[in-house]
Amino acid sequence: MDSANINDEVFGELKKHWAWMLSLGIVMVILGVIGLGMTVLFNETVVMYFGFLLLFGSGVQLMQAFRAEAWKGRVWHVLIALVYIVGGIIAVTEPVIAGMTLALLIAWTLIVIGVLRLVMALQMRGAAGWLWTLLGGALSVVLGVMIINEWPQSGLWVIGLFVAIEILFAGWSQIMIALAAKNYTAKDAATAS
Repeated sequence: MDSANINDEVFGELKKHWAWMLSLGIVMVILGVIGLGMTVLFNETVVMYFGFLLLFGSGVQLMQAFRAEAWKGRVWHVLIALVYIVGGIIAVTEPVIAGMTLALLIAWTLIVIGVLRLVMALQMRGAAGWLWTLLGGALSVVLGVMIINEWPQSGLWVIGLFVAIEILFAGWSQIMIALAAKNYTAKDAATAS
């Protein structure tokens, strides 16, 4: 398959509508930058949003549990829904406490993932790219330790920071994809004439 066919397959209709993706990317970068400047507010908003999702999920679970009569898993389904309700209420009414708890969970998750990556990198030693795995593992451990060292204060900003960075990078990737589609379209036009 030649590069023109690959680009046709990758970009599809985006070649015609690249400006919309560019606009979306720009908006996301702006939101990400705003989020970086307001990590505490962003943190509370994300935690509360998570709480509302839990509450919605609990309602759906309860409806399903009571609609499926004579189902052996009904009691467990109801118990899971009750845990969702408790978690959702805590996240919505006490977003700071929920944020602190989630930050601690994220920190320990980063540390465990980092250690596993370090072990994997050491097993891959000498293979292409093993240093990147080692670096990624070390960075995960360092981030986790930093969050724990700053806890409970890190619970006020870490989730907001991570979400802001994600939105920023997602926006930047949208911009790059839109510009690549635009450039491919321009090359198509130049080739056709």
